[in-house]
Amino acid sequence: MIFLEGALFIENVEDFLHKLKQKSKEKNLTIQALDADKLAGEEHLRFAVEKAMNSFRKGTNIASDLAHEIILYAAGTRQISRAIKLGIHTGHNNIVLVAVGDDADISDLVEITPKPVIQYDQSKKEAIMEIFGITKEEIEAAGEEKIPELVLERVALVDVLK
Repeated sequence: MIFLEGALFIENVEDFLHKLKQKSKEKNLTIQALDADKLAGEEHLRFAVEKAMNSFRKGTNIASDLAHEIILYAAGTRQISRAIKLGIHTGHNNIVLVAVGDDADISDLVEITPKPVIQYDQSKKEAIMEIFGITKEEIEAAGEEKIPELVLERVALVDVLK
């Protein structure tokens, strides 16, 4: 698995996703684009991708393709309507592209301005708390520095909810 992170302006989300889908077919890859501002770090994303791949190996997948399974696990949910909140949007995006496959080099795929955007920082706190249903009480009990770990718990719970 390869992660490509940085900034990108997306004029038309449908066109962008169509381009990714074409490239993934050409290269025989699974490619998923995620909003890095809603990810709690590389460990979060790596764990979600591994869980998604494992669910396909075991035949316990929820989605019909690995790209959708990745976003479901990354969002810590079984519901695509909730998971798409981790998707990209029109305009400026801090983006992470995830590529899974034998030749997962995607550096030439799109013109992403390289920049470290995947790691958790304070600017992501509110969005992450909302998306993952992390309560103020949990933060008071565990501490703000534990938000990435609380997100990992949500990702792990997807298997329990199946």
